[in-house]
Amino acid sequence: MKKDRKKGKRGRRQKSEFEQQLLDLARVTRVVKGGRRFRFRATMVIGNRKGKVGVGVSKGTDVSIAIQKAVADAKKNMIDVNLDGKTIAHDVRQKLASARVLLRPAKEGRGIIAGGAVRTVVELAGVKDIVSKSYGTSNKLNVARATIEALRTLKKTQNDVTEKDAKNDKDAKKVTNKTQKDDLTKIEGIGPKIAELFTKNGIKTFADLADTKKSDLVKILEENRLASHDPGSWSKQATLARDGKWEKLEKWQNELKGGK
Repeated sequence: MKKDRKKGKRGRRQKSEFEQQLLDLARVTRVVKGGRRFRFRATMVIGNRKGKVGVGVSKGTDVSIAIQKAVADAKKNMIDVNLDGKTIAHDVRQKLASARVLLRPAKEGRGIIAGGAVRTVVELAGVKDIVSKSYGTSNKLNVARATIEALRTLKKTQNDVTEKDAKNDKDAKKVTNKTQKDDLTKIEGIGPKIAELFTKNGIKTFADLADTKKSDLVKILEENRLASHDPGSWSKQATLARDGKWEKLEKWQNELKGGK
C-alpha cells in the first residue's frame, strides 16, 4: 500500500496554465568540416484561451529539447488580446515579412473561419467567432507571427476605433490647413494665373514645387502658351519657403528684382 501511495504521489503533475500546440517541426542541417550536423527546429503556439497567446521557435539536438525551448520562447513573447466577447472588435490587417493576414469579427455562432497557423493562434487566444484570410507566403512561422501582430493591434471596443479614426481625421485637417496656407504666388515670377495652372496639375504646395523638375515645369508652361516665363529659380525659392527660411527668400527675391 505504501508503495502504491508513493507511486501515486510521483505520478501527479501540476497542470500547466497554458495549452500547447506544435505548429511546425523541421529538421535542419548544418554542414561542417567533419560532415553534417542535424538538429530540429520546433515552432510552438501556447495560450490560455482567455486572451493570452504567444508564438515561439527554437532549435535543439532532440525533438523534445527543441519543443521545450520553443515553449519557453513563446512564454517570453506572450501578448494580451483585447477580445469583444467571443470575437474581435473590428477588422484588422497586418503584414509581416511576406505574410499578410486579414481578421474580421463574426456573429455569435459563426465559428472560426480560418485555417493553418491563423486558426491555431486565434483558437488558443480564446476567439470563438472570427473570419480570416491569409495572403502571400504559406510559411507557418511568418503567418503565425503576422497573426500575433494583428491581435496585438486590436482595440477593446468599436468605440475605441471610432475615437482613433476621429483623431486621424483631425490630424488630416491640420495637414490640409497647412497645405492651404502654401501660396505659390509668393514665389517671384509666379502670378495667380500660373499658380492656378500648377494647382490643376497637382503642384499645390511649396514642397510640390520644390520636388518638381524644371523640365516638367517648362512643359506645363509651354502647353499653356506661357513659355516666356523662366522657372529656373522657382524650385530653389520653393525649397526656402518650404523650410521656412523667409529672410533668405526675401533677400534672394530682392536680388532677382534688382537683376531685372
